[in-house]
Order: sequence, then structure tokens, then C-alpha cells
Amino acid sequence: MSEEKPKLISFKLCPFVQRSVIALEQKYIEYDIEFIDLANKPDWFLKISPFGKVPVLLVGKIPLFESSAINEYLDEVYGPHLHPSDPILKAINRAWMETISVMLMTQWRYYTVKEAEAFEKIQQDVVQQLTRLNAAMTRRPFFNGEDLSLLDTAIAPLLMRYQIFEQLHSTNLLDGLSRVKAWTKALLTLDSVKKSMVPGFEELLVESIHKSEGHFSTLIS
Repeated sequence: MSEEKPKLISFKLCPFVQRSVIALEQKYIEYDIEFIDLANKPDWFLKISPFGKVPVLLVGKIPLFESSAINEYLDEVYGPHLHPSDPILKAINRAWMETISVMLMTQWRYYTVKEAEAFEKIQQDVVQQLTRLNAAMTRRPFFNGEDLSLLDTAIAPLLMRYQIFEQLHSTNLLDGLSRVKAWTKALLTLDSVKKSMVPGFEELLVESIHKSEGHFSTLIS
């Protein structure tokens, strides 16, 4: 392992970047962070990111990409370990982490799709996804119980955004989902989650929603 501080290449509103920031903060790892403009990606970034996506974690001169892979690397190298040690529980956590990545893409479509009819369909998909998640959330306060896991770091950006959406407009997406609501509250009290948001995060998110000119932007001020 390089003795240099790892460096995270980031975009201010990327939920996948937030996953890695939460893991870094939760483990009290010293790191540097550099923000780039995804609409005008620097040449040096395109040379180290195979798909031109963030996050990228530079470990010395070695670039690691994809948030799940980055977080698993961090969990193997730095304590305390956030993945459960039991192989079955670890596999279940990994499966849900893959599912949450899909949910994040659905969330992006939710606030960027332009047609009202398509918006309604995606909203139904979101409710179905969150309902399944609510049924799987059998422990408190986090997915595996008292101990925060990589799965929790993966879902925090998703639940954070749905809470902000609810504040902007009564989406009712979490109606009846008491377990997900409690999970969201527990996650948002963590310093690591708070620090994953750049200053002015909510304002930047609202600005991004309006720039997308999706149907959701017509529902908020």
C-alpha cells in the first residue's frame, strides 16, 4: 500500500462518490479530494478513468474505479471493517449493494424524465423498490443491526436524496415505509454522511434538477 494519502476524484453531486467519502470518513482515513466538471472532463482524468466516470481513487499512481470496488479496497486495507464477517451475510449485503446501484439510476430517471406519463411510471417503480427494501430491513438502526456496514454507506446517498425530494414536494414515496424512514434518520445523523455533502449541497441539487428540465422540476419551486 502506498504511504501517500489516497486521493478521491469527485463530482460534487455524484451519489457514487458520496459512498466512498462516507467510507473514508467513517474509517477516519486521511485523504485528498479533487472535484472535476463532468461536462468538461480533463484529459488527465480520461486517461485514468476507463469509462470517464467518478469516483476514481488514486492510491499512489494506481487508479481504482467503481465505488463498490473502491469501498471494498478501503475495507480490506483500513479498519474497522464494515463488511460483515459471516460469508452468507456478506453475500446478502453485496447483493443489496448491487440492487441499490440500480435504484440510484432509477432515482436519477425520476428527477430527469421529461414526460409526465413516464414520470408516473418511474414513481411506481421507485415505490416498488423502496417497499422491497423496507421488507428486507428487519434490524435497527442499520441494515445488519447496531454496526454500520458498507451496504449502509451505499444506500445513504439514495435515501438522503429521497428525503430532500420530500421536502421540496410531497412525493409520498416513503408513506407506510416506517423501517426505511427510521433507517434514513439513523444514517443522516452520522458525521460521515453529513461530511459526504459538499457545502450548499441541497441548493446545488435543486439547481441540477431545474437544469435537467424534467417533470419533477415543474413540481418544485
